[in-house]
Amino acid sequence: MAGIELESTAFNDHAMIPGRYAKRGDNVSPPLTWSGVPDEAVELALVCEDPDAPSGTFMHWLVTGIDPRSQGLDADEKPPGGHQHTNGFGEPGWGGPQPPAGDQAHRYFFRVYALPGPVSIPDEATAEDVHNVLDRQQLASGTLVGLYQR
Repeated sequence: MAGIELESTAFNDHAMIPGRYAKRGDNVSPPLTWSGVPDEAVELALVCEDPDAPSGTFMHWLVTGIDPRSQGLDADEKPPGGHQHTNGFGEPGWGGPQPPAGDQAHRYFFRVYALPGPVSIPDEATAEDVHNVLDRQQLASGTLVGLYQR
C-alpha cells in the first residue's frame, strides 16, 4: 500500500501545535498539505483524533467526500467537496485541542485517507467505527502527529 505524505506549515511531525489552533485559541483548523494520492482515489477522508483523552479516543475532526485532486487546505479552510461531521464537542467541523489542564502533552493524529469510492459514516460514529470503515477501504493513507498541552 502506497503512503500519502501529510504535512503542515504550522507544526512539524511530533512537535507542538500552536495555541491558535486550540479550542481556547482561535479554534481554526491548521493548514495541511498532502501528496502521493493514488490516481484511482475517488475521495479523501480527513481525521484528527486524540487517543490520550481521559474518556477514550476523542474525535476532533472528521471530513469525508474531499476532492481527491485537492492538495491540501489553508488554515480554517473547509475541505473542497467535503462533508464535515460532528466532532466530539458536538459541533460540526473542527474542534481544536483542549486536553485537561496539567496533563502531559496529548498526541493529535491527523490522518488523510485515499478511498476507492464514497464512504458512509454516521455523524455519531465513534473513533473505532470510523477506523473500521476507513482502515478497511483505504487505498493509501498518511499521518501527521501534533502535540498540545495546556
